[in-house]
Amino acid sequence: MMPLRRLLGFSAAVSGGLRCRLLSTAAAHQPWAMIYLTMLVDSPAPRASLQLAAPPCASNILVPAHLVDPPPLPDPDSDTVRLSFGGLVRAASADGLLLLQFTDFCGTAPVVARHGSDRTRALVGIHRDPDTTRFVLNPLSGQIVRLPDIDGTKKTMYCDDIGILTQSESPHWPPGRYAVAILNEDEDDDGGKQRFVMRRFLSETGKWDKLAALPSPLPLGRRMSISQEAVAFAGRLWWVDVSCGAVSADPFSDRPDLRFVELPKGSVTEPVEEEHDLGRYRRIGVSEGRLRYAEVSQQEPFMLSSFVLDDDGGNGWKLEHQVVLSRLSAVEHISWRETPRIGVVDPLNASVMHLTSGNLVLAVDMGREKALGCSIILGDAPDSLTGFLKPCVLPPWLGSCKIPNAGNLSHGFFEIHACLIPELMYLPIL
Repeated sequence: MMPLRRLLGFSAAVSGGLRCRLLSTAAAHQPWAMIYLTMLVDSPAPRASLQLAAPPCASNILVPAHLVDPPPLPDPDSDTVRLSFGGLVRAASADGLLLLQFTDFCGTAPVVARHGSDRTRALVGIHRDPDTTRFVLNPLSGQIVRLPDIDGTKKTMYCDDIGILTQSESPHWPPGRYAVAILNEDEDDDGGKQRFVMRRFLSETGKWDKLAALPSPLPLGRRMSISQEAVAFAGRLWWVDVSCGAVSADPFSDRPDLRFVELPKGSVTEPVEEEHDLGRYRRIGVSEGRLRYAEVSQQEPFMLSSFVLDDDGGNGWKLEHQVVLSRLSAVEHISWRETPRIGVVDPLNASVMHLTSGNLVLAVDMGREKALGCSIILGDAPDSLTGFLKPCVLPPWLGSCKIPNAGNLSHGFFEIHACLIPELMYLPIL
């Protein structure tokens, strides 16, 4: 067994003997996945592929560019250059549909020198409001649906507090409809108290609409700063401020009522400027059908705590697990180079939490106070990102389920490969 302290500094040069465990649907059904990358690939293939790995390994989504139809490159004679055209999973429904976002990042880079046909440019600025396009994806069937532009424009980078919620005719059935919704602060607020505006897309109408300003349910004087992806739970979307709590609403309702659930008392802090930094160590998620909140203390000995919300939300949070990470079985000799971060709340096992430290993903069983396994994501370290891993449940019927009222579809079907993902490697902890 390789000590974890060596694994923390592991390099690709010595990784040839490690394999990430990938699954094929023909071999076994995997109940959930951690999605890391959504990569646009230059391929004429009529379908995309899902590189599916068992947690704590991360799974990747590959999308041929023609299914997304990226905009053309800027005029080479202009001062505008494309820096990247990237995709990511913005949110997930409770039954496996994913909300993808592709963003065209451009900058201003005038030519400063010419050498024959070659040009040297100097980047002097990045466009602050890039073009953004969103899709709903079934990760197993591969069906992908482009959503209309919000308010008729692609300049909607500000709409990143977005979530997707589904409804079914019966429990454990495929969804009959879905809603995509954003909760933004009302810019016309002139009364001093925060108000919100909800924009929503309903699958049965195929259109976005905007609901009237909604009064904030937060305590007087407290303003919300959303700092985590929206969570789908109990027929509502939950928007999270990791310094104080979560606001929820039913986006299917024409008159949604906003409800506020405060974090556990000892976790409520004063508003902080760097919400995304605090969000690295705190997360609200769903596991075993209940809403849960997890946090890691930012000072040694790095206490990991997990709370569960009572069923009706009236009595608040109950402490469920609390462990000192340095005392976990198999990692007691680890010397953490930084505070461990909350990666993913296991959606099917409330005792298991996936933590991250640099490129390391560590699965921890809090009930048994034991590390279960780890994986390494090679390449650029995602240290600066919050919530770069997204849990996605994969119910048995998902592969044969169509996205409700899809309208104009891009038909691409995902193929599950039983091959090595070169960016990932997996090492069990014995």
